[in-house]
Amino acid sequence: MPVPTPWSFGGCDRCDRSRAVERTRVTPDRLVSVVLPAHNQADHIGEVVQEYTAALGRMPLRHELVLVPNGSKDATEAVCAGLAATLPHVRSEPLARSGWGRAVRTGLARATGDLLCYTNSARTTPAELTLTILYAATHPDTVVKANRKIREHWSRRLGSLLYNLECRALFDLSCWDVNGTPKVFPRSCDRLLRLRRDDDLIDAEFVRTCREAGYPMLEVPVFSSRRHGGKSTTNLASAFRMYWGAWAMRHDAG
Repeated sequence: MPVPTPWSFGGCDRCDRSRAVERTRVTPDRLVSVVLPAHNQADHIGEVVQEYTAALGRMPLRHELVLVPNGSKDATEAVCAGLAATLPHVRSEPLARSGWGRAVRTGLARATGDLLCYTNSARTTPAELTLTILYAATHPDTVVKANRKIREHWSRRLGSLLYNLECRALFDLSCWDVNGTPKVFPRSCDRLLRLRRDDDLIDAEFVRTCREAGYPMLEVPVFSSRRHGGKSTTNLASAFRMYWGAWAMRHDAG
């Protein structure tokens, strides 16, 4: 397997990388906690969790899924409760108020694993989830995150590029996909357990914290997939809030 360098992987394709990682020794008694925020995802969260559970069950690691339904106006909370009642290793930690960051922080606080992960369940495939976790399991004390290589519309690609360029300039980052998930890290990277954002800017806070704390980071290139269902909450107004919010974060950091 090619030796990965901080912030990026290169060379072999996804299948080669997956086989190489699986050949690397993984300690089977480690517990990975996967946090899955869910907002208005009743139409697909059940199928996604079933697929994740099956994929995680084939890994040489123990696992738990922490579902965090938050502020949903549909039956997401009830679906998550049903999944937790019927599937082993699945828990539901519902929140009355919505917020990506709030759900991520709540899930991480309730997780019990020594390897912690959170991801956007609407877009992450089981293969992407397990590949990222395997890289993290075989690279102790390293933060591993996805770098999504494509977006389905030019406006989304442009918006993502501008936001990532802004964050790179403001926070002196080397990563190219600030919001890319899955994000996986060992519990020893404890500053990541003290994040404060309740909104979409928690991912910018995450990578900024890694930079400030000196945590090594690897990015795994994956292809962006279409949503499993539901509707994205990203729009022009939310994009401007993120651009302005990142600038404000830099000002607050001094």
